[in-house]
Amino acid sequence: MKTAHQKIKQPLVTEKSTILRERTGVYCFQADVRANKIEIAKAVEALFGVKVAEVRTSRVRGKTKRVGRLQSRRPDWKKAWVRLAPGQKDIEFFEAT
Repeated sequence: MKTAHQKIKQPLVTEKSTILRERTGVYCFQADVRANKIEIAKAVEALFGVKVAEVRTSRVRGKTKRVGRLQSRRPDWKKAWVRLAPGQKDIEFFEAT
C-alpha cells in the first residue's frame, strides 16, 4: 500500500501550469506511474484537505539524452491535472511562492 506522498511525487510549477492554475483552478502534479485517477484524487484530498472534482492524467515518455558517445534515457513519469470542486479554497502550497 503506497502512501499519499508516494503517489503524488511533486507539484509541477512551470509557466504553463501557473497560467492554467490562475485561469481555471487546475493544479499540476507529478504522480507515480502506477497510480490511477482515483488514487491520485484521494492522495490530493489527504495531503491538502480539499475536495477534488476531476483528475486528468497523461504518461510522459522519458527523453533520450546523450553525453559524448554515451546514450541514456530519462525515466518515464505521469502528469496529473487536478481540478478542485467549486467553492474549495486554493491549495496553499502553490500560493506560498
